[in-house]
Amino acid sequence: MIVVHPSFDPVAVHVGPLAIRWYGLMYLVGFVLVVAFGRARAKRSFMTGWRPQDVDDMLFYGVFGVILGGRLGYVLFYKFGYYLAHPLEIFAVWEGGMSFHGGFLGVLVAMALYAHARHKRWLEVTDFIAPLCPLGLAAGRLGNFINGELWGRPTGGDWGMIFPAVDNLPRHPSQLYELGLEGIVLFVVLWTFSSRPRPLGAVSGLFLIGYGVARFTVEFAREPDAFLGYLAFGLTMGQWLSLPMIVAGALMMAWAYRRARRTQPTIIDRLK
Repeated sequence: MIVVHPSFDPVAVHVGPLAIRWYGLMYLVGFVLVVAFGRARAKRSFMTGWRPQDVDDMLFYGVFGVILGGRLGYVLFYKFGYYLAHPLEIFAVWEGGMSFHGGFLGVLVAMALYAHARHKRWLEVTDFIAPLCPLGLAAGRLGNFINGELWGRPTGGDWGMIFPAVDNLPRHPSQLYELGLEGIVLFVVLWTFSSRPRPLGAVSGLFLIGYGVARFTVEFAREPDAFLGYLAFGLTMGQWLSLPMIVAGALMMAWAYRRARRTQPTIIDRLK
């Protein structure tokens, strides 16, 4: 079945001279979902040392991490040469250009600052927020779909979605694939996994593996950026940036469970 992208107006509503864009609204939806589910997570009995109001303060740090990291990541990873020649355009965020991997690094730095300010362990903070991140990712991918950007590769079959702003070829709606895998599926996996106590760093490690695998997989259906194309071994930039996440996540989970076994009291210790 072939369907045509609705070609939504990227502006959701005009308020006088102010234009409120769908993509910006999706960021807002993502932040609201993170706060709502974060407060619910903080109320779990085994989440000692966390209060619902802590989520609000964490979000303050996270917003700056997402925006600054996402923009700088796009500049460095995707169009460094262009922005080196046009440095003032780095600040033109309203023209688009955000990188998840950059935003991810920005959030890591922001959570380190939050952990220091609140005298918490950094991995304790990342373990708390990891199950919430897919909610923001899902909202962002929905924004990409509404904007008709980051479209997929031609399907070559009798099904797909035509993006009129691109061409008349049926393409994979890769934004929706990412919404499903990076957003909904990853959220369910992480929320379920973190519903009981886990070793320090295990939830963060599973997020790295889950996102890395989901993004690496969907990139096979997503059209690579025209100014980059395919890189070594026919992989895209998104795939090359996801591979270190998968490796780091696997190492982190192995470390977390090995550390937990070393620190867990033995049966003889309990009988003393």
